[in-house]
Amino acid sequence: MAQLPFIPGQIYNRRNDIHKLYGGNRQSGIAPSSQVPYIFIFTGKTGQQHGYEDGWDNPNIFSYTGQGQKGDMKFTHGNLALLEHIKNGKRVFLFESVKKGFVRFVDEVAFYDVDYFETPDTNGDLRTGIKFFFQRAGAYVPVQPSQLNQQSWRDSETPDIPFRKPNETERAGIVTSRVGQGAYRKRILHRWEYQCAVTGFDDLQILIASHIVPWTQANDDERLDVHNGLLLSPTYDALFDRHLISFENNGKIILSNDIEKQAYDKIGVTGTEIITDLSSANREYLDRHRGSMFV
Repeated sequence: MAQLPFIPGQIYNRRNDIHKLYGGNRQSGIAPSSQVPYIFIFTGKTGQQHGYEDGWDNPNIFSYTGQGQKGDMKFTHGNLALLEHIKNGKRVFLFESVKKGFVRFVDEVAFYDVDYFETPDTNGDLRTGIKFFFQRAGAYVPVQPSQLNQQSWRDSETPDIPFRKPNETERAGIVTSRVGQGAYRKRILHRWEYQCAVTGFDDLQILIASHIVPWTQANDDERLDVHNGLLLSPTYDALFDRHLISFENNGKIILSNDIEKQAYDKIGVTGTEIITDLSSANREYLDRHRGSMFV
């Protein structure tokens, strides 16, 4: 692997230490250089006002929102440069904002996959966004991007809808449909590292990604929050969807009294199961799921 021109964790003056030396637009979140075969990408909390949300879905996969503040994002300019960076022999370096004018170098990353998602633009209007998935340079990812399209999605309140650009009528009611949710499904897979959160079962053709708080009960932010999702094998998914099981904040399974213990035994649910990797945000959503279970 080629030597890094930056030190991971070190803070740099964006203007003087990056663009003055290597080129690239210092005002842009995606800054290809015309001087060297580098592309600089920047992430930070300020991007959320334009509908950008980035982050590590697991230790080796970083999800990054494409370029474009208004209207549907397109594969032009910086987005096209990222899409084709491997073919064009460009290296991609990820930085995160620290304070105005200063950024911290995270790591070199490489294109892994891309998909679409719904996001508000800078005016608050819903549009089709582009979500890049980058793998940490040199890291091993155990599944291929093509395998991510084989898994299932379940949310009983909304139908599965394959991606296509929404028309004006659909845009008016886009909060009640699921147009272009491919990126969100993939984020759930990456978040749970391609295995059932309960059992560790890892056949992506069988596993089901689903919301903890259902689509119809969630607000716009919660619908696309990766922490409002679990990856489950079919038995646990069906029970969870019907509020016949839930999970405590420590991850331990809760069994509903609506099913007899012998019935749980027959389908292999023991009552001793536990999810070991819950985030604090997962726990907040599970609080609401448990509330529905006991109503």
